[in-house]
Amino acid sequence: MFESLSHKIDKAIQTLKGQGRITEINVAGTIKEIRKALIDADVNYKVAKEVTDEIKAKAMGQNVLTSISPGQLLTKITNDELTQLMGGTSEDIRIEGNPAIILIAGLQGSGKTTFSGKLANYLKRQGRQVLLAACDVYRPAAIDQLTVLAAQVGVDIYTDKETKDPLKIAKAALEHARQNNHRVVIVDTAGRLAVDEEMMQEIASLKDTLKPSETLFVVDAMTGQDAVNTAKAFNDRINFDGVVLSKMDGDTRGGAALSIRRITEKPIKFISSGEKMEALDRFYPDRMAGRILGMGDVVGLVEKAQEAFDQEEADRLQKKIRKNQFDLNDFLNQLAQIKKMGNMKDLLGMIPGVGKAMKDVNVDDNAFKPLEAIIQSMTIKERENPEIINSSRKERIAKGSGTSVQQVNQLLKQFTELRKMMKTMNKMGGGKRALSALNPFGGR
Repeated sequence: MFESLSHKIDKAIQTLKGQGRITEINVAGTIKEIRKALIDADVNYKVAKEVTDEIKAKAMGQNVLTSISPGQLLTKITNDELTQLMGGTSEDIRIEGNPAIILIAGLQGSGKTTFSGKLANYLKRQGRQVLLAACDVYRPAAIDQLTVLAAQVGVDIYTDKETKDPLKIAKAALEHARQNNHRVVIVDTAGRLAVDEEMMQEIASLKDTLKPSETLFVVDAMTGQDAVNTAKAFNDRINFDGVVLSKMDGDTRGGAALSIRRITEKPIKFISSGEKMEALDRFYPDRMAGRILGMGDVVGLVEKAQEAFDQEEADRLQKKIRKNQFDLNDFLNQLAQIKKMGNMKDLLGMIPGVGKAMKDVNVDDNAFKPLEAIIQSMTIKERENPEIINSSRKERIAKGSGTSVQQVNQLLKQFTELRKMMKTMNKMGGGKRALSALNPFGGR
């Protein structure tokens, strides 16, 4: 996400020369390169010009403190302007009414149905009773897809395959919600391949009748400037409340995120990446600006860790660590906890300075699979007592996991070193410090 833009802006700021003061002469080339980077990222030309003009106006003539460089000062100004460009502050969705209704709109293929499932999961984790309403009656298998997602995240769903009237289905879903104590109804609507009158009339009718507390427009971030134009067309017609940028994991340009707020004057509320139901994040303009400028997002990283971290499991594990009983079953569970946090390259990019270093590095999300396969190919006794694993056992484990004896040896060696380190840390400061070695991103 934003890899190319981040690299180009960083390169532009590094070229800033001058001592003591930012002047028209030493800043002109840098501003030009920042503007070019924004346009290359598919940011609307008018928006790119406006924001760079604002950066230049604020930077001109500013005295540079002895403790910082002109480049550092311009980074701060650019960070502030990018934050304002994307909305300034984060805005959460409104959950009002009994039940609260959230209407989901967008083009076909934008990721509406997947987002509906993710949003249901997001609200369920907040302790809300959620009902999904399947009102996409046109796309083949849309209802089946939403049914699968509902089961996956553990929420109820209302469907009616007998009718092709989405408004009738939505009304029936609301009645079902009232009778079954559901506090939030998420209405997944149909998309079209392009903006057309039929589609606009249907979604407008749903909104007028249901009077949702929140109408969210889901847009595919990979479509770049087209995403902004589509969002504007929808907003002009149905006046939605917020934008969801989907498929952010596949887009390194990010122009939609930077343009859409200023063009539509509506906030980005969520960003969605990947197919995992946990891969949904509330949008924070200041954090996103920091990531674009290579400053990381430590707060977001800690929040992700806390969401994935099971406190009961942590307490149980801490007791085992204190008794030096940590085994390969525990190690396997911790791998699962880390995987819950999302895309590994995105997670690493949230650590200050790491994003730049990882620009050309391919981080494989499947890197844990061989480790998991090796452990899962062991007997219960072997997982609890890895020291009993001899040569013949290693050969059996390697064959069962589709790996090599060398890989089995490597895992056992790493695990032995980890246990030694945890034992040492346990002596120095107790189980909590040892537990932190397993979860480098933090925990509760």
